[in-house]
Amino acid sequence: MHNKHVRRRRVTLAALVCASLILLTAYFGGSPSSPLHTIQRGVVQVLSPIQQGASTVLSPVRDVAGWFSDTLHARSQVTQLRKKVERLTAELAQAQEAEILNRQLSREVHLDATLNIDAYQPVTADVINQDPTLWYQQIEIDKGSGNGIRLDQPVIGDGALVGRVSLVGSSFAIVQLITDHSVDVAAQVQDQNGDVGILVPAVGDPNELLLQDLPHIVPGQPGPQVGQLVVTAGYKSGPLQSLYPRGIPIGQVSNANQNNLINNNEVTVSPAANLRHLAVVQVLTAPHGQAVRAQVP
Repeated sequence: MHNKHVRRRRVTLAALVCASLILLTAYFGGSPSSPLHTIQRGVVQVLSPIQQGASTVLSPVRDVAGWFSDTLHARSQVTQLRKKVERLTAELAQAQEAEILNRQLSREVHLDATLNIDAYQPVTADVINQDPTLWYQQIEIDKGSGNGIRLDQPVIGDGALVGRVSLVGSSFAIVQLITDHSVDVAAQVQDQNGDVGILVPAVGDPNELLLQDLPHIVPGQPGPQVGQLVVTAGYKSGPLQSLYPRGIPIGQVSNANQNNLINNNEVTVSPAANLRHLAVVQVLTAPHGQAVRAQVP
């Protein structure tokens, strides 16, 4: 029985193949008006409206499918772009940080070369914390008493005086910046007179300092001018146990109003260091140096 079914299937398959060959030969060999061509045109005419209707019905389905495909592709692109933006943002931040650090280190090297800072046994430290509420008042550094750092030692950074040590731990220290109310420095204007005063923070303006107690200026006589450099005078305004080395840049005269100078004996000074973006500083652990003695006005 099984063999009969197999033979029938084979005979049927052979018959279908032969019929197909005959029809193909007749179709391609016949004229356009032959019965096969006529049947084809009839079938096309019958099925064409059905195809158009199906296309019309399925068009929204294709549109929805295309929308989902485009949306998924767009989301994939957005994800890739976000990752790329995050990577580029991180690289930019690293480059900017490296640029700031390089600029500050270059200024430190220049200061070391011009003022013989090595005589004051500087200890280089990284800034590890800046309290957002105390940006212009204090910073924390990664060196402490274990590195020879003590209270009231001067701190320089970005090529200028930035403050003094106010608290010391074994492996960290807090530096009060020159814009903090607890810090005052004897400073000198580098002009023909070399006038000396006391540099204190300007009340209400963390970006500025006031050089006060300058010698009395007689009207008509030259006094400090805008743009002139202000440096440390070489002694403190109070007790002499913590000496600020002479000649360290502090800032520039930014306002030298004649009336204010005559009446109040003071001028406004802008810090030379970028106190808000300090990355590295040096603590002068031997503030009196090897051949420097404290002086008084």
